[in-house]
Amino acid sequence: MTRVTPGRTLAVIAARGGSKGIPNKNLIDLCGKPLIAWTVMQAAAARGVDVVAVSSDSDQILAAAEAAGAVGVRRPEDISGDLASSESAWLHALEQLDGKLGPFGRVVALQATSPIRESSDIEQALATFEREELDSLLSVCEVEDYFNWRIGADGPEPINYDFRNRRMRQQIEKRYLENGSFYVLIPSLLREQSNRLGGKIGMHLMERHKMFQIDRPEDIKLCAAIMRSYGYA
Repeated sequence: MTRVTPGRTLAVIAARGGSKGIPNKNLIDLCGKPLIAWTVMQAAAARGVDVVAVSSDSDQILAAAEAAGAVGVRRPEDISGDLASSESAWLHALEQLDGKLGPFGRVVALQATSPIRESSDIEQALATFEREELDSLLSVCEVEDYFNWRIGADGPEPINYDFRNRRMRQQIEKRYLENGSFYVLIPSLLREQSNRLGGKIGMHLMERHKMFQIDRPEDIKLCAAIMRSYGYA
């Protein structure tokens, strides 16, 4: 794995056509636009991003992505199933475009189902990536004020505090949720390790309202309400 001086930056979004929880999820209407369009537009507006690509096995998704300003990459059938990793789609898109529109020194991999983000998040993450000479970076939200529990061998048990000696919320150790909104990485991580994280890892802290994503039908109204409330839509 080698970190080189960054060339161009590829933003890539993996968006399969099949979705069991919400049919045609990447094409649902969210605040007047197809879901996929929000991520394409946010990435395209970010300074430091040179090319935005969408990898999909769906003609409809590719058409919507291209209408929003992305380069469409046809995703092969063998990496389009339910068990196919996002990394496989990102790598395929990278290899398809590197010789035509690259060479790429950085990859920004974004999740279409996390539409609550701003272009400035991507810009700040890219700045951190270079300033700290990172190999990979993940977007996170802080969740330090949660009292976390799990189901242990003997039933429910606290994870990050002792209920017999309850501390103030401000005294609980800070924790960070990997929100899945986006990752920044050097191409060799995909090529050599088929992974989004590795080497020297950093984080980009996002505001708490940006942790929500669309996995279930009720998430559509929730994300739409948040986006309208914060003026994204």
